[in-house]
Amino acid sequence: MMIRNDDFSRLEINLSGCLDNYKYFRSRIEASTKLLVLVKANAYGHGAVQFASLMEEAGADYLAVAYPVEGVELREAGIKTPIMVLTAGTDFFNEIIDNSLEPGIPNLYSLKALCEILDKRGVKDFPVHIKLDTGMHRLGFMTEELEELMDFLRDCPQVKVKSVYSHLAAADDPSNDAFTLGQIELFQQNADRLTSVLAEKPLYHILNSAGIERFPQYQFDMVRLGIGIYGVSALPETKLSPVASFKCKILQVKTLCSSDGTIGYGRHGKIAPEGTVIATIPVGYADGLDRHLSRGAASFSLNGHRVPTIGNICMDMTMLDVTGVDAKVADTVTIFGEDPTVSELASILGTIPYEILTSVPRRIERVIVK
Repeated sequence: MMIRNDDFSRLEINLSGCLDNYKYFRSRIEASTKLLVLVKANAYGHGAVQFASLMEEAGADYLAVAYPVEGVELREAGIKTPIMVLTAGTDFFNEIIDNSLEPGIPNLYSLKALCEILDKRGVKDFPVHIKLDTGMHRLGFMTEELEELMDFLRDCPQVKVKSVYSHLAAADDPSNDAFTLGQIELFQQNADRLTSVLAEKPLYHILNSAGIERFPQYQFDMVRLGIGIYGVSALPETKLSPVASFKCKILQVKTLCSSDGTIGYGRHGKIAPEGTVIATIPVGYADGLDRHLSRGAASFSLNGHRVPTIGNICMDMTMLDVTGVDAKVADTVTIFGEDPTVSELASILGTIPYEILTSVPRRIERVIVK
């Protein structure tokens, strides 16, 4: 899909940048190592169906979503690649089975509930992925729970363990490398122990994006690529291609003099004594622009210049100080992309790029740019 001239606001998805990032991470693993790409949370805000299609065409071995409904959406859109559901729960196992999704299993309660449904439906060897807790302490089997799990799997023809996996808590932080290596060692031990009761050796995977970059020697059989494919690296010296660019067009330009008062809610936008020129754009905090970016805390790109916010960001609109900048109605403003980067905005807000990317709602159209 190409950009239309009447696009109001949009999140441009750079196809070549996405593929460049994919190739970069592929280059860091062995040819035989499988690559799973995370497309949960609407593909980190990039558009799940569009992005899953790109990854399927690029050759991803697996896709992963957080919830069953996300996997069903991809299947209904025609995605054929195996899809892992990380947070399967127990309420939607029938939908998971009907749509050939593969649930992550973090505890015996979930596994027994699934096997009961599979048995009633006469299904055998249904693919599942066993989650081990190696230190994240969020989901997964603890070491002391393995024996009971192994006893259950010894006589459970309803499922086939496709993979055993865990999640690194701080792979991006060199100060926690000893902890990370301890997680990997515990994972290897517990995965081997679990595998000893299985008919076939499953895939092992523990590396996330930061892990692929910093600990490629522990790639095992598969790696999970999340934020890295979207252009954020764990290595300061590595510059990945930004995939998403959030852009919109100016709705109106106003030239205000000091006697005109103030700008925006709460009257926090101050007009300079010599006058201020403002531009209003059609995106606000309902579109992912955090209100903490108000009152000059952030600036965006317009015609080769950075223009700061002025006054408070509104629900659907934001005012920019464009004094001294050539600005007219329908000119394009870049909220994040090449300049500023999503990491820059995250730094201003004291958060992570994930939060900003996933905050862009579906009412902002995703447009593929080749």
